[in-house]
Amino acid sequence: MIGSDTPADGLAVFVKKDCPTCRLIQPVIRDLSQRAGSMIVFAQDDVSAVEGIAVIDDTSLEQSFRQGIEAVPTMIRFANGREVERTFGWNRDEWQRVTGLADLGRGLPQMQPGCGSRSREPGVFEHLVARYGDPGLASRKINIGEWDDPIEAGFERGWSDGLPLVPPTDERILRMLGGTIRNPDEIVGRVPPNLAPCTVEKVAINAVMAGCKPEYLPVVLGALEAALEPIATMHGLLCTTCSGSPILVVNGPIARAIGMNSGINALGQGNRANATIGRALQLIIRNVGGGRPGELSRSTLGGPHKYTFCFAEDESDAEWTPLSVARGLTRGTNAVTLFQGDGIQAFIDQRSRSAPELARSLAMSLLAVGHPKLCEFTNAMLVLSPEHYGIFRDAGWDRVRIEAELHKAMLRPGKDLIQGAQGVGEGISPGRAEELVNKFWPEGLLIVRAGGKAGLFSAICGGWTGGRFRDQSQPVTREIRL
Repeated sequence: MIGSDTPADGLAVFVKKDCPTCRLIQPVIRDLSQRAGSMIVFAQDDVSAVEGIAVIDDTSLEQSFRQGIEAVPTMIRFANGREVERTFGWNRDEWQRVTGLADLGRGLPQMQPGCGSRSREPGVFEHLVARYGDPGLASRKINIGEWDDPIEAGFERGWSDGLPLVPPTDERILRMLGGTIRNPDEIVGRVPPNLAPCTVEKVAINAVMAGCKPEYLPVVLGALEAALEPIATMHGLLCTTCSGSPILVVNGPIARAIGMNSGINALGQGNRANATIGRALQLIIRNVGGGRPGELSRSTLGGPHKYTFCFAEDESDAEWTPLSVARGLTRGTNAVTLFQGDGIQAFIDQRSRSAPELARSLAMSLLAVGHPKLCEFTNAMLVLSPEHYGIFRDAGWDRVRIEAELHKAMLRPGKDLIQGAQGVGEGISPGRAEELVNKFWPEGLLIVRAGGKAGLFSAICGGWTGGRFRDQSQPVTREIRL
């Protein structure tokens, strides 16, 4: 592409002052200014980049962007308004060939590599695309008045979850899209409750607003794909009068690569990836699907987990079977599991020191999920802290053994659980009085390892009541695609 400042016939040279190779070839550029006819020199950082000749200020990087400069120095030869040849860095043979001057650069090294163009520095290129190019974004653009505050506009237009949003400028959206190889116009699926089609671009916009970094985008996309699986029943989870909401657990190398927290305070605040990935999914449901509290979102109480609830599993123990592997994926696969659940119920046991003791103790707390007399009514997630897990590990108990012992410890006579028993109206059907009843379906208890070595405290996340419809609502695990 030829710009208004580039010659129709002649040479254009792009340099920057802080490039050692550009400084090396200053004599060559001065020589060319005398012998090459028409030549223009563009400086990306300082017009004094080449002493003794006139240099055009390209600190805006407009010309560098329009000419697709990736390294400096770059020399381009134009003929009849079109680029015909280009070379970058310093290679004496190449510069002599392009200019037709056989003695050019004598006395200089044969070659020396150049430096990266300022127009390709991280975060810069997206600004240049937005300013001088075609961003190629299909989503409707909302213009904010010159004197308006974009953060306040987000509140006023109903895009916010109650916290400030990062304004989704073209530059930020383009940078976010750089986090995935998927096409911006790819439709990820239809988001409830309005079943609105959601593209990768719209996911990126909400990820920007949530505060995500580009490298988080594949996880957000994977979480959305999990949420849109019919068995995830996202529409029901959204419209429920209970407090259920997506809880995201991330497995695989990507969790470490993007800095997710699986250790101290893993379920709490303070980690950008954990906080913003979960928030991005919630904003997509709100802004694309139309799931706003008080409208189709009808939770009686809600909970802070409806802002975000996302963490990574601790996979530091090679003997432990990660959640994603237990759910059918191969070890080392990047994955996200969506569990339909509530906030945490703290579990405290600082005295049980044997595996059987701890299993019975955990079972007592798990029985309280939803209601002590409700069985096979919700699922549950048990988040085992390192010190509680250590008791099981030292006893040689793996995931399968821990799950089996917990289910065994939660078996109870139906006569104690039926409606009206123990003077409490809530309970299971009177027809089950003669059964031994388990608290959860066999597949209804998910165990995850997380937390820091800070105490004998674990956590239980009760499941959504839709889990009682065993064949219609289940947790979902999806592989994360880059």
